[in-house]
This record gives sequence, C-alpha cells and structure tokens, in this order.
Amino acid sequence: MSRPPVPSKAGPSPGVRPRPWAGRFLLLVLAGNMLIDGLEVSVVVVALPSIGADLGLSPWQVQWAMGGFALGFGALLLPGRRLVSRFGHRRLYLGALALFVLASVAGGLTDEPLLLLISRTVKGMCAALTAPTGLAIISTTYGEASTRARALSVYTFCGGIGFTTGLLLAGALAPHDWHWTFVATAPVAAVLLVLAAAAVPRQQPGPAEPITPMVRRLLSSGALLRPALGAALLNGTYLGLLSLMAHQAWNLLHWSPWQTAAAFLPACLPLALTALSAGRVVARFGAPRLVVLGAALHLAGLLLYARLDLPRSYATDLLPTLALVGIGFVPAFAALNAQAGRAVGTADRGTATASYQTAVQAGAVAVPAAVAALLTFGPQGGPVGDAAHRPALLLLCALAALGLLVALRGLTARPPVGVAGR
Repeated sequence: MSRPPVPSKAGPSPGVRPRPWAGRFLLLVLAGNMLIDGLEVSVVVVALPSIGADLGLSPWQVQWAMGGFALGFGALLLPGRRLVSRFGHRRLYLGALALFVLASVAGGLTDEPLLLLISRTVKGMCAALTAPTGLAIISTTYGEASTRARALSVYTFCGGIGFTTGLLLAGALAPHDWHWTFVATAPVAAVLLVLAAAAVPRQQPGPAEPITPMVRRLLSSGALLRPALGAALLNGTYLGLLSLMAHQAWNLLHWSPWQTAAAFLPACLPLALTALSAGRVVARFGAPRLVVLGAALHLAGLLLYARLDLPRSYATDLLPTLALVGIGFVPAFAALNAQAGRAVGTADRGTATASYQTAVQAGAVAVPAAVAALLTFGPQGGPVGDAAHRPALLLLCALAALGLLVALRGLTARPPVGVAGR
C-alpha cells in the first residue's frame, strides 16, 4: 500500500514564515492530497473482481489496476527528486496534481484494459511527486519545530485514514458501477488544485545528487536496507492477502463489493485509529521490538488462514486473520518508518526516504502480482478451488516468515553511526 513518506528530521531552510491562517490553509490542501494518495491504493482492492468479471480479465490481468498505481509511484520517487530540483516545489506540485485529475477522468471513462493500466500508472507517478513534495513544503514552510511537528502529524494521519476511506468509497460505488471508483477522486483533486494554486508558496530547492551515486551509497547501509526489505515484505503480503480474499469473497462467498469492504475494516481501521499516536508508541517501546511483534502477528494471521481448506464463515475464518494482520501491521510499519528515518545522516535523509518508499512500493507491485499469477496460472487456475489459492497462501506465509527473520535480525543489529543514544 501507499504509505506516508518518512518524515525528515532536517531543519527547515530559510523562507517566509506563513501567517497562522495561511499555514492552516496550506496544510488543508497538502493533507487533503495525501488522503487521496492513500485512498487510491485501497479503492481498487474490493472492486478488482467486479472489474475482472465485467472486462473478462483474469486475476493476473486485473490486478494491474491496483499494481499500476504502486508501479508508477515507486518508479518516479527517486527521479522525482531531480525533477523537484529542476522545476521547484510549486510548479511540480501543481503540474502533478493537474495531471492526476486528467488521469482520473481518463481511467474512469474507459473500458480498455491497457488505457486503464496507463491511467493508474500515471496517477501513481503523480502521487510520487505530490506526496514527498508536500512533505518538503511542510518542512521548509513551518519554521517553528512544534508547528512543523503538528503539521507533519496531520499530514501523516491523513495518509493513514486514506486507505480506510478508499475501502469504504469502493464499497459504496463499485456495486453501482466500478468506473466510479476511478473517477471519484477527480473533482476533489480539481478543487485541491485550485486551492493549491493560491496556497503553495514559491520555493526553489537546491540541486539534487545524481540518482546512481546516491542509491549506490545508500544501498551499502544495512541500517536502511533492513527496514526497506521488512517494509516491502510487510506491505506486499498485506496487499496480497487482501487481493486474494477479495477474489474469494466474490467467487466463493458471493459477496458484493460493499460487503467485502466492510469485512476488510478490521485489517485497516487500526492504522487509521493509531496514526497520530504511532510515533509516541515507537519512542516508548523501541522500534526493533515493535517490528518483531508486528511481523509475528502478521505471520500468525496468515498461518491461521492457511490452515483452512476454503473459507466459509466470516466470523470464524476471515475475521481472526484480518484482525491479527491489521493489529500487527500498525506497530511494525510505524517502527520500520522510524528505523528508515534514523538510518542515515541528516544530509542523506531525503534520499533515504525516497529509497525506502521505493522498496515499499516494490513490495506492493511484486507480491500481489505473484499472488494473481498463482491464481491464474497455478493448478486448476481460478480463485475458487483449494488447488488455486493454496500456492498463493503458502507464498504469502513464506514471505511473512522471511519478514519475521529480518525483524529478528534487527534486534541484535548495532544502531547506525550517530544514532545511538538519541
């Protein structure tokens, strides 16, 4: 799933300090856009089966309606830093938001699978520009540390509740016409674009380091690689499980998209409810232990589901797994964000954020794609029979187990230079 970027600890660059009303207006625009970015990931999950049935697409083909957004997001995060350096925060933010509106309308009006995929990928690329740029605008506009911290909390919170909002929106719209799930964000984004034109200040960041040297240097840091790998596995298996369950709910349990969205709430509500307090929890209990706890609960939920031949009852078969996965995701992902943010020095933190988020999106692309491939091309391909879903579940369990091993390794790893004692 698409998650809020790791907040940078770097101090703000000198700039114009906004008046209180102007600061609140700017934050409203930036946070609203962040909510849309989080929404765009989940709004497709419960609609995937109905889209596939309407367009005659296999699980492998239709899953790219979800994976295309993550693909575009991850592909442009690192190059986006150079684009921001060249065009400036304001120009790039407004341009990406305008293109997002156009791509939303195009995706909602088409029945052509290729155009649908292209529109989703373009929207992901736009989010890769607006999300970190919005974070940079906050970091450079709000001069006082306390004001900046509150703005970052609101920004992060809106990204967290966006995923839950997307599920509910899809559940409401998809039963009528799945096209609405793609076009629904266009009018909201258009309003935000008008407001952003008045609110976003003119800022010109400094030159960005070339992509190849900065990635090579950061990849040599185990302190960053470990949370990046853990987050990729956690995010990928989370979305892979939801996509698998969505197909089973449609084909086996014959649920409507609204029923599926409501059923998935235990897996996503914990993230929305704890978004504002996650930082305090990590500070109190320590990131390594929370990563292990979350990864263990995540694996336990998957193993509990894998024991079933076929799910029949929501209360006894799906709910326990969704609850464990949802509860486990919250501490693990918040702690992984914290670890990535502390993995490098202040000067490299922006690049570390982009590298880490690229890994998160890579998991969101690769794992659901592998699940869909096993459903389509595995034994007795199709999402209903036991022979079809069993290999996909075993893959998810194996990846979750790997994530737990990576988390356990973090318990004994030495903190990065300059981090110990902070």
